[in-house]
Amino acid sequence: MPRIERTADIVWEGNVARGGGAITAGTGAFQALPFSLATRIGNPEGKTSPEELLAAAHGGCLTMSLASELTQAGTPPGRIESTCLIVMDEVPEEGHQIVASHVTIHATVEGVEPGDLVETLERADAGCPFSTLLRKAGVEVTINLV
Repeated sequence: MPRIERTADIVWEGNVARGGGAITAGTGAFQALPFSLATRIGNPEGKTSPEELLAAAHGGCLTMSLASELTQAGTPPGRIESTCLIVMDEVPEEGHQIVASHVTIHATVEGVEPGDLVETLERADAGCPFSTLLRKAGVEVTINLV
């Protein structure tokens, strides 16, 4: 796989309590997604947050990795649905930290036994750069197949 580089542009205006920002993908896939402290820690009001973007990144990476593992095994998925929950919490003497990433996956794959799917998911997790990054950072990563 070639080296991959992606960018995002972020603009912030005002102080942290009352200000706000916008995040734009360098690819143009999304533009000016609004975020603020108030919507980060309270009601999102249709705005995003760094944690939500991390959830999308980890869930998307793991889902793609599972599709790749299944395809390589000759049993490409019909459909994979994933949900990723990122948890940020107060850690004593460290402040707010990302402490967990919980991924729930439902996969529709013809001809694959549930036990084989669990093994394939373990390989997919091992091959997911976001799972590796989070674990190396001390984050609890759980993956549930439903």
